Amino acid sequence: MGSFFSTMFTPPPAADDGGDSRVVAVHSTATWDEQWGAHKSNPNKLIVIDFSANWCGPCRFIEPAFKDMAGRFADAVFFKIDVDELSEVARQWKVEAMPTFVLIKGGKEVSRVVGAKKDELERKVNMFISSSSS
Repeated sequence: MGSFFSTMFTPPPAADDGGDSRVVAVHSTATWDEQWGAHKSNPNKLIVIDFSANWCGPCRFIEPAFKDMAGRFADAVFFKIDVDELSEVARQWKVEAMPTFVLIKGGKEVSRVVGAKKDELERKVNMFISSSSS
C-alpha cells in the first residue's frame, strides 16, 4: 500500500534543464538578474515564476503541468527558481511556502498562487495573457 501512495506523490523524475521545456531554470543570482532585466520592463509580457524546492512533494507533483503550460502559453516567460539555491530572490518576492507561483507584468506582481493548484494557476495565466492582447 505504501508504494501505491508514494507513486501518487512522487512523479517520475522530470528532465533537467536540457529537455525541450520552455521553462527557464535559474540557478544563480547573476542569471536571475540578467533574465529579470531582459523581461521586467515589457508591460505586455507575462512572467510566471515557480518558486519550488527539490524536497517539496507538491512542487514535483505540479512540475509536469507547469512545463505543459509553458509550452502552450508562448506569450509568457516561465521561470523555475529553487528557493534553497536562490533564497535571496525568494525573500525579495516574499515566498513563504512551496510551491509559490508569482505572476508579473511590467515588473510588478499582478497575482500569485500558493500551493500546487494547477487549475487556478492555469486560469490566472490565461487571464493575464488575454489581457495583454486586448
